[in-house]
Amino acid sequence: MRLLEERIQKDGTVKEGGVLKVDSFLNHQMDIALFNEMGKEWKRLFADVPVTKILTIEASGIGIAAIAAQYFNVPVVFAKKTQSINLDGSVYTAKIQSFTHQRVYDVIVSRKYLSEGDKVLIIDDFLANGNAITGLIEILKEAGAEAVGVGTAIEKGFQGGGDRLREAGVRVESLAIIEDMDAASGSIRFR
Repeated sequence: MRLLEERIQKDGTVKEGGVLKVDSFLNHQMDIALFNEMGKEWKRLFADVPVTKILTIEASGIGIAAIAAQYFNVPVVFAKKTQSINLDGSVYTAKIQSFTHQRVYDVIVSRKYLSEGDKVLIIDDFLANGNAITGLIEILKEAGAEAVGVGTAIEKGFQGGGDRLREAGVRVESLAIIEDMDAASGSIRFR
């Protein structure tokens, strides 16, 4: 998606350790007009599959998933990273290693919100190593739901998570795939 690539080039900052900082428009401050265009694009890309729910993970995926959901006319379910007192009943859980935060989370989804037979589109802001997506797919399998696809805003192609998911038969549609980036020069090259 050229619009997203241009925005990454303009406002993204490359940091050491394979980190791309896009908090001015994607995952801290949110550009809703850009999110709308991303939602339209995912709807176009996944027009051939039935979607009954969108699944994401807190926190950065919630905004883009919510905007995208209006084009699919389905609810958004998000996996929580912490147990809370208002999360009652039984839950699905998976362990997810976060690239950004360099820690392992137990993510939780209430069994009330995922059902056998659901056709679920996973939406997230980043795809790096693929650990978050793999954990969400595990939760869907446990629920008897089907992951009909994965939509990510930015895929770090050089980290291989998207390629591994595709090789495993998962349909992945990333709106911008970064082939490589260099912190010293600030350069970003797209696939």
